[in-house]
Amino acid sequence: MKPEKKYPSEVYLNGKWLKPDEAFVSVFDRAFMFGDGIYEVTPFYNGKGFKLKEHLKRLQYCLDEIQVAFDAFSLEKLMYEAIERANLNEADAAVYIQVSRGVAARSHFVPEKIETTVLLYAFPVTLEGFEKKTWEVIATEDKRWHRCDIKSTALLANVMANEEAIAAGFAENLLVRKGYFTEGSHSSLFFVKYGVVHTHPEGHKILSGITRAEVINICADLNIKVVEKPVHIDELVEVEEIFVTGTTTQIIPISSITHKNKKVYSAQKDSLTKKLQEVFIKRTRE
Repeated sequence: MKPEKKYPSEVYLNGKWLKPDEAFVSVFDRAFMFGDGIYEVTPFYNGKGFKLKEHLKRLQYCLDEIQVAFDAFSLEKLMYEAIERANLNEADAAVYIQVSRGVAARSHFVPEKIETTVLLYAFPVTLEGFEKKTWEVIATEDKRWHRCDIKSTALLANVMANEEAIAAGFAENLLVRKGYFTEGSHSSLFFVKYGVVHTHPEGHKILSGITRAEVINICADLNIKVVEKPVHIDELVEVEEIFVTGTTTQIIPISSITHKNKKVYSAQKDSLTKKLQEVFIKRTRE
């Protein structure tokens, strides 16, 4: 059974704090019409934002890429206000931000002089205990568009991929493009071969993960070599460990991969992943 998620007690929408059942956007909002908007999720450990500026920097990058004129860093104070209003000052939580291009008569071209729609709210999330989890996953074809670096609200392909995994009893869907792994439906992806960490390079085929970047930093501090190069599905016979990362996923090892109804990978080790988890916990909790 899928876990049920609750609505937040209130949301910030276009300058006002409102109850969810009082917060409405126009049917002509371009995020509703086209998925023409950007979103971001930032974790808060014990009420304190982790890599907050990096998350806002990614939000700003995505807004710039789709040419929406909005200052992402203007939301920093509101993020902490959302945490306080939700009574999450000393709890683990996350803040969701969504910036739509705005409301305009429907057209494929971008209208001029329209105001952005800004949604923001805080919600509790369980960030403890991830180091005790392992995931069984599937791998399927990556059917997404060619700008996966843009954190767009148009997530239909990701939703379909994740639903395929969850409906079949798996935790995640690892995406494969022309034989090479890119990332998960909602996670970044790492492989360990002969003690070396491999991950897909930055670019249009993956999202620039904030947790992904922190893991690469941790590897550098631990003198663990990282190779940013795609891993082919045929290389799985050489892979010792696989783990995924994400804002609320954090670092979770993959125990097995099923591809086309056949198990193509089973974990051989978890020692390097465990080492990264230990350092990550120290950094987020300190």
